[in-house]
Amino acid sequence: MMAEGSQPTERVDDPFGDMLGISFIAYGEGISRCELDIKKELISPRGSLHGGVISSVIDYGMGSAVYATLAEGEMCATIEMKIHFIKSPKSGRLVCDSRVIDRHPRIAIAEAELRNGDDLIAKGIGTFYIHGEWQPMPTVKE
Repeated sequence: MMAEGSQPTERVDDPFGDMLGISFIAYGEGISRCELDIKKELISPRGSLHGGVISSVIDYGMGSAVYATLAEGEMCATIEMKIHFIKSPKSGRLVCDSRVIDRHPRIAIAEAELRNGDDLIAKGIGTFYIHGEWQPMPTVKE
């Protein structure tokens, strides 16, 4: 899915992604590739990688692919996501290849494949809302 020669852009502050250990190894117009080393803190009680981690990596990958298509001042937010869980990895390095498959002024659709070596772990598809710069919610006066 990834185009050769795509390079990550500047690093952004991302405490959640840092906590999980997600790193981007390629990023470009409508595409991204990120990876995550499976560590014991991410393992579920049943002994395999937690499904929430798989979902988060796919969401990060797809969101970053959409983010690469945005104009200055635009932001995006996941509004729907479907994950097909195929295998339950216990160790190794996950690589997530994502791409935008359709882009409109306010909506984008992206897809992702998550692999552990040659094994397909999960596939995802998501819908993203594209909007102007984030503004904090107004506070309610009592």
